[in-house]
Amino acid sequence: MTETLTPTPDVAFEMLLAGNQRFVAGLPEHPNQDSARRTETAPAQSPFAVLFGCSDSRLAAEIIFDRGLGDLFVVRTAGHVAGAEALGSIEYGVSVLNCPLVVILGHDSCGAIGAALAAADGGKVPAGFVRDVVERVTPSVLAARAAGRYLPEEILDEHIRHTVDLLLDRSRVLAERVAAGRLAVAGLSYRLADGRAQLVVSHGLTRATAPAR
Repeated sequence: MTETLTPTPDVAFEMLLAGNQRFVAGLPEHPNQDSARRTETAPAQSPFAVLFGCSDSRLAAEIIFDRGLGDLFVVRTAGHVAGAEALGSIEYGVSVLNCPLVVILGHDSCGAIGAALAAADGGKVPAGFVRDVVERVTPSVLAARAAGRYLPEEILDEHIRHTVDLLLDRSRVLAERVAAGRLAVAGLSYRLADGRAQLVVSHGLTRATAPAR
């Protein structure tokens, strides 16, 4: 297998968005999904991005970003809540696989955020370990409301920003690589109806600007 050069964080981000644009336009290329790619990646993997997203069945990363085998190192939890296992998996993608980009992917109509909103308003809190997920999302809901943000998309954006900040606060591996210019961490908001992923916040990107909301 020929050696794969690691792209810069900006180039990796542009590759990811280009795939999403193809998906939105209904013109996917389905790259790296054939038997040749399967054979090429069997000995080792060199993904260009870590994608930490919600477990929602409508957020299949390789589909919505039009990528294939060996392209993305995907970590998913309900509401993209970041416990030790998720953090360790993300750090593995960065420190061992040398990914230059970490993307946090949230989405509208998120069940975890909806449950946290209901709980914050005095509704029933789910039982079992689902309760733990809701409790981890609740601080984002409370922070958004404290800042006067009540719209669903505003609360979603707050939760995405909260997850980005949490990763950089808790992981020295990520923070040091961002500071050294070797890694970017970006938060994206995905819209289920049109399939578009929009930048909410980024650290370490030089050619991307989050739109005003």
